[in-house]
Order: sequence, then C-alpha cells, then structure tokens
Amino acid sequence: MSSHGTKPVDAGDSLPPVPAISMRTVHMAGILVDVYGLDELAPGAARISCLWLHHQRLRSKEHMADIASRCVAAWNSNRDDGATAKDSRGLIALAFDQRNHGTRQVHELANMSWKKGNKAHAQDMFGVLSGAVVDQGVLLDAVGGYLFHDQEGTGEKRVIDYHLALGVSVGGHSVWQLMFADPRVRAAVIVIGCPDYMSLMSNRARKSKLSTYPAAKGDAGITSFLGSKDFPPSLVDACLKYDPKGTLFGTSNVPKSSLESPGDESLRQRVHERLEGKRFLLCSGGDDRLVPYSCSVPFLDWFKEAAGVSFKEEGIYVEDKVYAGIGHEFSADMVKDAVRFITDAVASADGSGSANGRDDQRGSKI
Repeated sequence: MSSHGTKPVDAGDSLPPVPAISMRTVHMAGILVDVYGLDELAPGAARISCLWLHHQRLRSKEHMADIASRCVAAWNSNRDDGATAKDSRGLIALAFDQRNHGTRQVHELANMSWKKGNKAHAQDMFGVLSGAVVDQGVLLDAVGGYLFHDQEGTGEKRVIDYHLALGVSVGGHSVWQLMFADPRVRAAVIVIGCPDYMSLMSNRARKSKLSTYPAAKGDAGITSFLGSKDFPPSLVDACLKYDPKGTLFGTSNVPKSSLESPGDESLRQRVHERLEGKRFLLCSGGDDRLVPYSCSVPFLDWFKEAAGVSFKEEGIYVEDKVYAGIGHEFSADMVKDAVRFITDAVASADGSGSANGRDDQRGSKI
C-alpha cells in the first residue's frame, strides 16, 4: 500500500503478465511525455487514437506503464485476431507527470494531506488536478506537432483524430474535470475519482477533525467549512468554474432527479456543450475510505438518470461500477473493465464498437 492509500496494480492478482510494449519519452511543450505503442502501430494505421493517462497523488508517469501496455496490447491483439477493419486505426497511450510530481516536483509537502501536515491540502490538490486539465489541453494542441509530423517520403500518413483519458485517484478527479472542459476528449475511464470536489474535501475535513468543520453540526458543518481558511472562497469559486458538480449546480444540493427542472435551458445547454456523445466508465471501490463512493452518489444519481432519460438525445454513455470489498485501489477487475472499455471506445471511433453509447446506458453495478 502506498503512503496515500492507493494500492498499485498487482499483476499477480488474477491478471496476466504485463505485455511488452515499446515506450519512448518525448518532450512536448515543456512536458516530458512517455508514449507507448509507437513501434507496434500497423503500417496501414492512418488514424490514431491517443489514450492519455493521469496518475495518482504521490506517484509519477512511470506508474501508468502497466495500464498503458495492457490497453495498447489489447487493441493490437484485436487487430492480430483478424479484425481487418481495425488495421487502419492504431492506439497509443501517453502519460505525463502531474504538476509537482515526478520530474516536475518542486515542493514535497504540497502533495501531502492535512493529516501529514499540509495546511493547504485542499488548495494544493485542486491545483494539481485542475492544472492537469490545463496541461492536457496544451498537449492536445501540441501532440500532432511532435508525433507523425515528419512523414514525408515514408509513404505513411497518420492523423490523430480521437482522444481518450484514464485517471486514477487524483488523476480520476482531473479526468472528471477534463471531460467537462474539453470537447476533444471523447471517452474516459475514471478510477476511484470524484466529480464533486467540495463534497469530497468536506468529508475529508470531517474525518481529519479540522476545526473549520465542527463535528457537532453534522452535515451542516459543510456550510461553515466551505469558505473557511481550509477551503477559501477563491477555491469555492474555482470549483464553480471547473468541477463537474460545481459547474452544473454551484454550491446548491444536486437535485434528486434530473426530471425536477426539465425547462432549465441553461443547464441543458451546458450539458450539450460539454458532454454530447461522450462515454464514461466509472470504477469505485465499495470500501474506499479516502474517496468514498458516497461523496459521488448525489451527482452520479442525477448524471446517470440525465444520460438515460432527461438528456438521452445527447448520446451520453455512463457505465458506473462499484466493486464490493475493494478499497482505494486500482483492482484487477477494474483493470479488466478498463481495458475492455478502452478497446470498445476506440472501436466506436469508426462506428464499429459493441456499444455506441446511444442505446445502452448502464447503471450502477456492485
């Protein structure tokens, strides 16, 4: 178990060995990016999908090598099994260090929690995850200028035309924000992540027994915590700009049902602009204490109903899975589901996926 509670993938835990996949580190716009699968691209793969990987707190881009290799190998295996339609599409995976992590670390304490002595835990962690979204946008702009830009005379013409993301823990939080921020990212696997930063950190403040979250007030302590020195007004404002729950509902409670405000054209427009046609796989541990599923439930209940009923015409696909007996970890079953979802999403880029997200909206599974 790592120091922040995220258990790494255990390849011996009902998973096959990690496939051997090529990796090269490429400098892109001031960020070092590990790119997996370039050497394995089929000669005729003219259209390229990019799977962007967001790692956990206190980890680095190297910790995403396992899932990167598994996803790329799974896609290539489908191609090798005779799926000729897939010969023209390739998949590469790309991982970069979150801010203040790995090659970009500048202040170790800023990555720690309240319990570890970091009084600015809420601000620092939000800066990391929202900063990852900004960095991701820069990399989406830049990647085509660093890969496949010098193909003259080679007989190859490759174009990057589809982007996906997978994030774990803090990386899961950042991928939630990314999916609401950038229309270019069409599908995501969010592992032990939360779409409601205010709820998550209020819960953590209560468990950390911060003076700014009066235990005697129970759930009402959230009101006094938000806007306090441990969660300053500027951070509340940032949540309203960038966090999924905050962008749609502000500091108000999430409606019990998406049917409660059918005439809210502003909400409908925001959903349309941010989420049309996007695909989500949400993986949560049933026994996760660091990022409890309960912090996400109000938003997810609304979100899943909205995708399947109120905003069905937007073609949003949501697969929400809760894994019984699993804590704050990227478990073997999560890995299997992630690989399956990624390969299907890549196939859907050309209209050949087994579920295109418009007819198959799945609910919570335990």
